Amino acid sequence: MGAPVTSTPVATTGHLTPLLTAATIGALGVVYGDIGTSPLYALKEAAKAVTHHGGGQLTEAAILGVVSLILWALILIISLKYALLILRADNRGEGGIMALLALLSARNAKPGTWRAHLLVVGLIGAALLYGDGAITPAISVLSAIEGLKVDAPSLAPAVVPITVVILIGVFIMQKQGTGFIGKIFGPVMVGWFAVLAALGIHGIVQAGARRARGAEPLYAFDFLIHQNFHVSFAILGAAFLAVTGGEAMYADMGHFGRFPIRLAWFAVALPALVLNYFGQAALLITDPSAIVNPFYQLAPDILHYPLVAFATLAAVIASQAIISGVFSLTQQAIQLGFLPRMHITHTTSDAIGQIYVPLVNWLLAAATLGAVLSFGSSDALAGAYGIAVSLLMAITTLLAALVAIQWGYPPIIVIAVNGFFFAIDCIFFAANSVKLFEGGWFPLLLAAIVAFLMLTWRGGVRLVETARGKLRQPEEDLIETAVNRCHARLSGTAVFLASSPKGVPLALTQFVKHNHVLHQRVVLVTVLIEESPRIADEDRAEIIEVIPGITRVILHYGFMQYPTIYQGLVLACKQGKLPGIDLSNITYYIGRETIIPSEDIPGMWVWRESIFAFLQRNAERTAAFFGVPAKQVVEFGTEIEI
Repeated sequence: MGAPVTSTPVATTGHLTPLLTAATIGALGVVYGDIGTSPLYALKEAAKAVTHHGGGQLTEAAILGVVSLILWALILIISLKYALLILRADNRGEGGIMALLALLSARNAKPGTWRAHLLVVGLIGAALLYGDGAITPAISVLSAIEGLKVDAPSLAPAVVPITVVILIGVFIMQKQGTGFIGKIFGPVMVGWFAVLAALGIHGIVQAGARRARGAEPLYAFDFLIHQNFHVSFAILGAAFLAVTGGEAMYADMGHFGRFPIRLAWFAVALPALVLNYFGQAALLITDPSAIVNPFYQLAPDILHYPLVAFATLAAVIASQAIISGVFSLTQQAIQLGFLPRMHITHTTSDAIGQIYVPLVNWLLAAATLGAVLSFGSSDALAGAYGIAVSLLMAITTLLAALVAIQWGYPPIIVIAVNGFFFAIDCIFFAANSVKLFEGGWFPLLLAAIVAFLMLTWRGGVRLVETARGKLRQPEEDLIETAVNRCHARLSGTAVFLASSPKGVPLALTQFVKHNHVLHQRVVLVTVLIEESPRIADEDRAEIIEVIPGITRVILHYGFMQYPTIYQGLVLACKQGKLPGIDLSNITYYIGRETIIPSEDIPGMWVWRESIFAFLQRNAERTAAFFGVPAKQVVEFGTEIEI
């Protein structure tokens, strides 16, 4: 699967080498923060699955089987599937579920078609990221703080309160922006991966290198087939924790580029993770009692407390990365029409990706803190972690296969390659599904709520647009009114926001109906969000002269860009496309619609229409969301029945 990546290439030679280094280090901090903290709990949970479900001792063969399973999960799922395969399915350099949906043109699919069903699947995949976003900070910080119990078991009651305080601090910090902290993410995670590798080497040397074998895939296969079915599934589900966070590799591709992400993985993250897992395995072979917390017991006693502090910092970085990812996903979903408009704050002027979404931040905080207080330990949270990520990975593999076929790759090859990885994803999802009643329901419940809201909003928007279409006058009526009926013209310029690039905006119809006049110059502005992640400035404004004095302006934005009408008009004026307009002396007329659910009009169930109406009433005001100067706005109310 692949198409030319149009993101700015990073040279590997000459004076741009520092740029490559910076991008690679940045990728370590943002992309691999989550998977980089997996050694805190992944092998421990897999080993406990052997003793708990198998009912036996933690033998050398069992430990080697578990570490071999983790190793090959990292190779097959992260190295081969994501790094070498999925990263090729880019939308002009951008990755993630929304980019895949845009590539497949599923957003505007007609109801009942296969693309419409595909949209539902994709939105479920996007919703699963919200479930993952609630669990990742909880399990990462909890597992880090639990290191205190290694040397001071009496501190066990303080683990949850300390975790809660740290997480509250992380969520409070969001409104300040992460620009400064983001600069230290990469260097800190470089140090973290160095510590992982050093601890792993220490464990291997202490146990003897011969006891750290298990790299052959036969160890994992032979181990699984000789276990009872339910035991194998439990071990597979626990081992999958080692690859959670790998999906960030694709979601964050647009921030760093394909090559730096691959380089960071193969040169730093993968070797460090493998060494650490094998070091923990070597320790467990020589001392099975270390299963309580093999990660911390790899370190000398004197380093336990400093290691807890460092692990907590790494866990905070992992949490920050997933929170920022949820903000970004929310913005994309709003742009593509899958969520209602929300207040979005740009926390820095020099990086458009640095955003803060207050409502999402505090809802995510409530879900995360609820998970910590409800489950109380990383062991309990491990049951909730994995099921959402494994289903998301399966959906990503499926959508990427359809993109590859759309790009013209031979279907038989795509089915063979993606089918192989899809089968692996399904096996891991089935293994994690057995944890449904152990906590797996929690992220699935969150995802189900988000997916339901997305589908309800999407369905409601379609119904409203259909109703608008019936109320909207054709453009010919506007021309007739302007030429033959409105002989008197108001001085100045009026800008009417229009949801459609065709017909007459309802606000303009209301204005003429009540005032029986038009301004000397009328500008009809429509914002269109394209399937591409970004639209160049020179392609931003499309100007259509309806008749002298009436101009239609269509502003094109990518789904990764923030659609600011004022800035778009400023750009059009600078480019000479809108001569003679003083933007400081114009009036913006905007329609404010009241949605009335009705049983008499075909559409969604009335209770869903009521939910949509509630979301619509509480959405960010049109003027505020699109960056229209508040002092220049006049709103016209319209009732729309759906």
